[in-house]
Amino acid sequence: MLAYLPRPPTDTSRYGTFPQKPDLPVSGVLVKDGGQQAAATAAKRGAPMPNCPSAPRHSGFVAGEPSGPPSRGSLSAQQPRGRPSWCPPPAPQEGAPRVYPLHALSVANIPNSSRGKTSARSSTIPTPEGLQSRRCKLLEEDSPMVQAGKRQRQRYVTKVGKCQVNLGNIQDKKRFLSDIFTTIVDLKYRWFLFVFMMCYIITWVVFGFIYFFDAWVRGDIGHQGDPEWQACIENVDGFVSALLLSVESQRTIGYGTRMVTANCAEGVILLMAQSIVGSMIDAMMVGCMFVKISRPKKRAQTLIFSKNCVISRRDEKLCLMFRVGDLRESHMVDAKIRAKLIKSRQTAEGEFIPLEQSELNLGYDTGEDRLFLVEPQIICHVINRHSPFWDMSAESLRREQFEIIIILEGIVEATGNHCLAAGMTCQARTSYTEDEILWGYRFEPCMSLEKGAFQVDYSRFEMTFEVQTPAASAKELHELKELEQQEHSTLSLYWDHLLQPCALPGP
Repeated sequence: MLAYLPRPPTDTSRYGTFPQKPDLPVSGVLVKDGGQQAAATAAKRGAPMPNCPSAPRHSGFVAGEPSGPPSRGSLSAQQPRGRPSWCPPPAPQEGAPRVYPLHALSVANIPNSSRGKTSARSSTIPTPEGLQSRRCKLLEEDSPMVQAGKRQRQRYVTKVGKCQVNLGNIQDKKRFLSDIFTTIVDLKYRWFLFVFMMCYIITWVVFGFIYFFDAWVRGDIGHQGDPEWQACIENVDGFVSALLLSVESQRTIGYGTRMVTANCAEGVILLMAQSIVGSMIDAMMVGCMFVKISRPKKRAQTLIFSKNCVISRRDEKLCLMFRVGDLRESHMVDAKIRAKLIKSRQTAEGEFIPLEQSELNLGYDTGEDRLFLVEPQIICHVINRHSPFWDMSAESLRREQFEIIIILEGIVEATGNHCLAAGMTCQARTSYTEDEILWGYRFEPCMSLEKGAFQVDYSRFEMTFEVQTPAASAKELHELKELEQQEHSTLSLYWDHLLQPCALPGP
């Protein structure tokens, strides 16, 4: 449970991919320190800068950068007022500064060992000597934070959907006996088959012993072959023959050699009791066997989820996305999907809440959580002010520890003559940890139109590709957007005031 607490903040200038250096004074676009000369030398040589994200800006152009489209990991040369810089800007080149549009900026992404098939990242980026020690230090060695992230920690739910929770110290065990049917069905197959066989074997042996005891008390065993003796149970000369009579009676085999006659009332009552008990055992055990085999739990194995989550912009909103698919041609009926965030936290009063569950909105207010799962679909969670990821940036993601549980539910569609399988609810589960979230990636399309039908290529189900995504949190992007709108409205009012003709004074 302590593994889900957020990691303590570390010196990001040493270990992080997105370092900060607040002690370097910045004036406009000039850096007044010893690293200015190294930055200018790097710009002249055309060497790429360290992998640092560009700070979001509200203006449309950035001055002080070399001409041409920026390469991946290029640094911004200006920071907005009132906002901390993500990375120190490089010194401008000699001559007049040039500008380029803001949308051309490329933002680096956090490194991750969990990758798509086509995703490729470089662990190190070549930098000039001296610049790396003064500027953003790349993640080139196994720091304590990286080693802690690489360690395998206990999951709440495994990737295949198994809950890693063991129940212990249960005092009231009789509750399980009150629901014996569900208890038997939930047993593992080896124990289920053992219980199935023992129910029949024990009843055969018990009634066989009663038959043998009745025949021994009445003297039928000692008068075998006597034609004048009126036996209660014929042709029973030992326990084995009594056991065979029990099996023949309960399974209605009836070979005709051993039988219960009408010479004794207890034999008739015993035969009736065994028939009733045998019918009850057949009804229960055969029903348990049928439910055990036809449970829709195995149907969930053909419902697949992407290995990683991705975070990128969709419709100008920062979104967390993952992909789901169904491998069968018999589709799920009324499929619904939901997500839970598992994270431990401490309240303002000091109370520790282990593994707190919070809901992630996947569109339940708009109906987007109800799926027509015919082809693989990308499920989107919009990171807004109601989302727990509202103030999470690409850098803070590396310090978090949480787990996202995905639950897909639906009704198994009836196919062919398997009408009894209709109406059974199937549930598939998986989980994503913070190490399995790729910042700045999208899923590759896996559908194409071929010969008048849509073709799904599941070999591309896990593939992702990198896109330009701001490294700032959704909260910071929203604040910058509001600041830009305020400045734009102020500028519009200023120009309207200048263009307004002077009003003549009244009489």
